Amino acid sequence: MAAFDLTGRVALVTGASGGLGRHFAGVLAQAGAAVALAARRRDQLEAAVGEIAAAGGRAAAVACNVADAASVRDAAAAAETALGPVDILVNNAGIAVSKPMLEHSEAEWDRVVDTNLKGAWLLSRELAARWVASGRRGRIVNIVSLLALRPIRNVPSYCAAKAGLVHLTHTMAMELARKGITVNAIAPGYFETDMNRGFLHSEVGQALIARIPMGRSGAAQDLDGALLLLVSEAGAYITGAVLPVDGGHAVASV
Repeated sequence: MAAFDLTGRVALVTGASGGLGRHFAGVLAQAGAAVALAARRRDQLEAAVGEIAAAGGRAAAVACNVADAASVRDAAAAAETALGPVDILVNNAGIAVSKPMLEHSEAEWDRVVDTNLKGAWLLSRELAARWVASGRRGRIVNIVSLLALRPIRNVPSYCAAKAGLVHLTHTMAMELARKGITVNAIAPGYFETDMNRGFLHSEVGQALIARIPMGRSGAAQDLDGALLLLVSEAGAYITGAVLPVDGGHAVASV
């Protein structure tokens, strides 16, 4: 199990103030990494940082608007100042607007795509440039979605942004492989979060869950193995992969 040990590594997780991002930060800390938790409002991160510290880990809160290049640069610098050079990036920040295509405003489209796709590119570019300049190896994990692979109604900007992030994952993996940087993605199926809780508890949501081959939605810990594989030495020869963690949903019959 030594290949999964992250002792001495430093990770930066975006969208870490709650939901899966907060969970990912805790998992990485338990595996030995020092973790910079990034989100737009630093005050919302302090409780998560306190939990990691109470369990004996090292963590820091970092304010970051992933859609703003200057904020991204500042966040990367702040994480390095607090914890040391970053080795692992988890691009988890994401939002959704639930409206039919014809009701989507341009501003709503831009907000979703900027957060879910542009933000991952900005963070990846910033940290990859630092790694290349210093000769460090790095790990990038993009959190995409089942909806990058199979569409659903009423979230066109989200589906488009996550599908774009899948192809960006492939492109970055190809460009960065010879520089010692791996780039992979995890594609969760339906996991209950603040973003989708209302939908999953609705009649339509319950019908959707019933069609998942494993018969249930995901629990946060169901993602732990995939995450630790892709950020650790155990996954050193994996790059450009998109790993579904969805209870078989992507291969369910129509």
